[in-house]
Amino acid sequence: MTLQLNVPNMACSACSHTIAKAIQAIDPAATVQADPKTKLVEVDTQASEPMIRNAITTAGYTIAN
Repeated sequence: MTLQLNVPNMACSACSHTIAKAIQAIDPAATVQADPKTKLVEVDTQASEPMIRNAITTAGYTIAN
């Protein structure tokens, strides 16, 4: 499943790295592309969307609806 999420408080490459690590902690096989310029996180994962959203918010980021 591929998810595209808007993360408005992702400001830099360190933020995108933190988000990727948080997602890969619950799904090590996940592919994560996080772009601080567009604020978009694209995730190809077998984990559920609520699990991915929870990993991002637990890492300290917000997800726009």
